[in-house]
Amino acid sequence: MNWRQKWINPVLEKEFRLRMRTIRSPLALLAYLVVIGLLALGYIYMEMHNRGSRGFTPESSRMLFYFLSGAQLVLVCFMAPGLTAGVISGEREKQTLNILLTTQQSSTTIIMSKLFSALSFMFLIVFATLPVYSIVFLFGGISPGQLVAVFGFYVLVMIALGSLGVLFSTLLKKTVVSLIVTYGVGLFLYVFTGLAAIFIMSVTNNSARELSGFLIAINPLAAMISIFEPNFSQEFFRGTWSALELWHLFIPVHVILSVVSVLLAIRFLRPRLKRR
Repeated sequence: MNWRQKWINPVLEKEFRLRMRTIRSPLALLAYLVVIGLLALGYIYMEMHNRGSRGFTPESSRMLFYFLSGAQLVLVCFMAPGLTAGVISGEREKQTLNILLTTQQSSTTIIMSKLFSALSFMFLIVFATLPVYSIVFLFGGISPGQLVAVFGFYVLVMIALGSLGVLFSTLLKKTVVSLIVTYGVGLFLYVFTGLAAIFIMSVTNNSARELSGFLIAINPLAAMISIFEPNFSQEFFRGTWSALELWHLFIPVHVILSVVSVLLAIRFLRPRLKRR
């Protein structure tokens, strides 16, 4: 058995062939890169126009990196659920799920293959933007370690949102309903928690600072800022919690969320007979 037969099962191979051989894949990649490139060039133009003879400084380069990271994070949060929320419900709507379940592939193989194949295109898109980030290194202000941390952050967010999409695609029969529920849960986790933390801080006059810190740590943008600026976490955690960073909480929460979602999807993929 060669490596291809060992690591690529029939489900994964079929998904790769269907997803990567259509004209939509390169067009989507091109459109994504054009958007990111235009955002970077637009930011550079505005900075050069505002600074005049001072040019593009390392401080401007660092702000460009923050801007690109935040913009790409928003795009990742928007695209990841759309790629995974129909992987199982789509098979059910095409009436091919029952045929898939009668094969020798286990539930774990089917779920993991669907998740990996759906996110593989997202991985390709995100890592294809590395040449755009190389603009930052021309002017300095950012270390390679920060770039690696940001891309690892993207991968974690994609896996978490993708796992939720696969779970709801397994539980719900319609792709549209699964898509709406996935976006709704993502909106609750990433928007409502941040707004709730800000509301608690403003209403309680900073007396519930730690509670707001635990809430906003779920927000990926706030957690990513804490990677760039460690002092940002000290706005929420002081005293006993002063050594805690927002991303320290973000990572385990999203790892647990991903694992639980995948396990539940595996559990409910195959119908189970009711016991008398």
